[in-house]
Amino acid sequence: MAEIIYPRMAVIGCGLIGSSIIHAARAAGVVGQVTVADASAQSRERIEALGFADLVTADPAEAARDADLVVFAVPVMAMGEAARAAASAMKPGATITDVGSVKAVVSEALSEAVPDSVFVVPGHPIAGTEQSGPDAGFAELFQNRWIILTPQAREDDPYLEAVQRLADFWTALGSNVERMDEKHHDLVLAVTSHLPHLIAYNIVGTAADLEGVTQGEVMKYSAGGFRDFTRIAASDPTMWRDVFLANREAVLEILGRFTEDLQALSRAIRWAEGDKLFELFSRTREIRRGIIAAGQESAEPNFGRDHRSADPDTKPQ
Repeated sequence: MAEIIYPRMAVIGCGLIGSSIIHAARAAGVVGQVTVADASAQSRERIEALGFADLVTADPAEAARDADLVVFAVPVMAMGEAARAAASAMKPGATITDVGSVKAVVSEALSEAVPDSVFVVPGHPIAGTEQSGPDAGFAELFQNRWIILTPQAREDDPYLEAVQRLADFWTALGSNVERMDEKHHDLVLAVTSHLPHLIAYNIVGTAADLEGVTQGEVMKYSAGGFRDFTRIAASDPTMWRDVFLANREAVLEILGRFTEDLQALSRAIRWAEGDKLFELFSRTREIRRGIIAAGQESAEPNFGRDHRSADPDTKPQ
């Protein structure tokens, strides 16, 4: 039997990620009581019906009261407001974390909102599906997926112990834990997650706007590549609007580099420079193989794949 790491855990915002954390933590036996706060009456009704929380409320302070771990799983631009709403009930020594895809803005928002007596350890699980809501959660979501923690610049023993405790918690849920500077995290995720989403949203929108192609044809003749784009473009619009606004500097930096590379690719096609195209395509093929070799993806065909494949490219909260 696993040892309980957090006797009482509060989850503020209980969609795919929040509910999956609860399922995974209960399955691993590392939490005791679980409380949930969610602004949606419909979500609260479903959470109560599913029965995976001991307390369900609309009030973040009620959920956070006496909690040893408070997890904020709301869109990144809502983190500060949610933390302020819960702050008065946070007990000294509690660990405060989140699951947002942007870390610098969130770290600042959480630190400003909560009392100095708690430990803020921002986090980002690189896992998700295109599904959303409390019904979408499942315990296996974090298995062999990375969780990036971006601890604050503190060296005092109580804080370091809190960071290690949270790392142990995520390890128990099946995750691989990495610690990273928050700004570096935001740059890395701009490349690996945010820009791909931006491209997906744009290309699906472009296809929908083409005057010479009907929407029915787009759906009927979708090839594998376009289907993958539509899967990513089906991600939660509120969450991704907030991600791009919160991480705009890193996204714009990477987008500028991507635009330059795209122009070079356009020139290679225009001038029939087949060798350049082949070289690029061979290099990118090796990256795909490396991702599979690292256990972060399956080599199986993905058409019709069960959403529980835990694809990190799509992660509604």
